[in-house]
Amino acid sequence: MYVGRFVVVGPDVGAYRVSSRSFPNREITAREDALTVGPTEDAPETDNPYVSYNCLRVVDTPTGETAAFGNGSHVDPIAEKLELGYPARDAVAESLLALDYEKDDYDTPRIAATIGAAGEALIGTVRKDALLVETVDEPTLVATYEKNAPETIEFAAESADDAASEAYDHEFEHAVCAAGVARTGDGFETAIENGD
Repeated sequence: MYVGRFVVVGPDVGAYRVSSRSFPNREITAREDALTVGPTEDAPETDNPYVSYNCLRVVDTPTGETAAFGNGSHVDPIAEKLELGYPARDAVAESLLALDYEKDDYDTPRIAATIGAAGEALIGTVRKDALLVETVDEPTLVATYEKNAPETIEFAAESADDAASEAYDHEFEHAVCAAGVARTGDGFETAIENGD
């Protein structure tokens, strides 16, 4: 089944995977303050605004570090609002609502998740017909297609490396790359899986 890009979040671990039929020549790179999706060196040039973006950021908030991740440019305003002290639910809902679903040929939903220092995990999506933000206490997935409402999923990863690998290796079709994040004490670790 092709579900497009997806996020999985449990209370202490999460992952984001790029799955793509249209733009498979992408990878995730680690930058100083974010994990970033972008084209590989051999990718054809494109003016598509949805191909490159920060997909995962860990930021300092008044309650400790919080991880924010998702499938587009909305990850940055979520992270910025968290740094300013917004409750995670407000940061996710306001950012998804402000940027809305992607105005492409498929009305692609935006998806996002957060893992907070205080043990709170959230998952959200904005589609053409709905804005959904939910607190999760077990591994939960939302994807851009087919599974575009949060649903529980079996996800056994306990580390960032395991999360990135498990998301990348999931049976959903057309895996391109994945990022993982996991709580470690009072902080977070991240990992990247770029396939072959």
